[in-house]
Amino acid sequence: MFISFEGIEGAGKSTAMALLAEALRLRGHDVVETREPGGCSLGRLLRPILLDARTDGLSSRAELFLFLADRAQHVHSQIRPALEAGNIVLCDRFTDSTIVYQGAGRGLDPDALRRINLLATGGLTPDLTFLLDLPVALGLERAGIRNRREGTVISEGRFDSESLNFHERIRQGYLALAAEEPQRIAIIDAQQPADDILLQCLSATEEALRGRAE
Repeated sequence: MFISFEGIEGAGKSTAMALLAEALRLRGHDVVETREPGGCSLGRLLRPILLDARTDGLSSRAELFLFLADRAQHVHSQIRPALEAGNIVLCDRFTDSTIVYQGAGRGLDPDALRRINLLATGGLTPDLTFLLDLPVALGLERAGIRNRREGTVISEGRFDSESLNFHERIRQGYLALAAEEPQRIAIIDAQQPADDILLQCLSATEEALRGRAE
């Protein structure tokens, strides 16, 4: 089973994913955790280029193809092999991020983005996606605190530094996707305590696993 986590900056995707991974392992499941960009060797080279606030003059299309190069290799070398081995794969960001960030955010054609995503992934889509949603101002505040604590204000702050209008477009883009695909995308209120978020993610995951077993 393939599960992705999506949301604006500071939504708490990484925390929710780690908590769900731990809970699933305690229930006897084999779980692989990964992320984009950076879930494979190519992605670890591309991540600093894509996320560093000092990256200057990167065009929207160049940005897009760097993300897609990471995704194509990530699926080939990490995600598909893990799924074929019977693991539950949890991924911090996947194709929805491209539709929203490069589409709603950068203004690229969303239909073209869907087609090129399918090419990059070989048709792989998540079985379940958790959209952690919260107000933009709160998300950016959380992201700023996290980056200052981890010392990544510059090295991973490129998207954080975008305008409030950009981040509002991202949030609305995610909510529009969730409205289009309610069977796949579960909206989680990211203002809730972490334990409550985990319970909702775990409940939805177990329901999906039962559905696959039937």
